[in-house]
Amino acid sequence: MRLFTEPANVGDKYIRITDRGDIRHLSKVLRLREGDMVDVSDSVQWEYAAEIVSIDEDEVLLAICDKQKFAREPELAVTLYQGVPKAGKMETIIQKCVELGVYAVTPVFMERSVVVEKGNFSKKLQRWQKVSDEAVKQCRRGIVPEVRAQQKFDQMIGELSSYDLVLFPYENETGRTIKDCLRGLTAKPQTVAIIIGPEGGFADSEAEKLDAAGAVRVSLGKTILRTETAGMAALAMVMYELEL
Repeated sequence: MRLFTEPANVGDKYIRITDRGDIRHLSKVLRLREGDMVDVSDSVQWEYAAEIVSIDEDEVLLAICDKQKFAREPELAVTLYQGVPKAGKMETIIQKCVELGVYAVTPVFMERSVVVEKGNFSKKLQRWQKVSDEAVKQCRRGIVPEVRAQQKFDQMIGELSSYDLVLFPYENETGRTIKDCLRGLTAKPQTVAIIIGPEGGFADSEAEKLDAAGAVRVSLGKTILRTETAGMAALAMVMYELEL
């Protein structure tokens, strides 16, 4: 099992786990005991192999046996800006993109989004962050990707200049494939943004704003992908070309 903690809980010889959910999972679900080994990430740079020294209701004390820099965390930081989809699609998008190596996910309300903001979106964000938390433990990454607060389209546009490369897969793009774009780069980017439209795709005005902001239109292939598939496909292609 992989645990995540704050760097402040990591000492020279020992790590303290104080999250009650983790303590309960260790002791009640996995039924681990003193002497058992667990993996721990400090959520910043280091991962540890540690032995359980003691377990009680308030704290698990771990002895550090080995310390290494993250082995499974991508060097490339990819942020997915996902047009808010309907029903439970966002949970699947987050889970699979975390497994594929996404750095952060930002839900974006676009012109053709079916879902509307009704003032209770914070509950969805909490649930989606939990999906990220659980997915990252399964795939044993070094950090927990953040599900960021929802944005409107124009808010997102204002952030795009901070990325080395911005891609928006667009169903009306027929000339440039994502492969052409990635293999034509003269330098490897460190930060990438992928922008995916909602079920109805991008409005023409949104595509024009993305063009003006320097985003690169790309095609993901000959077929039209669903919104819950497009982000995963684009992320997998970016990771294949720039990370592996």
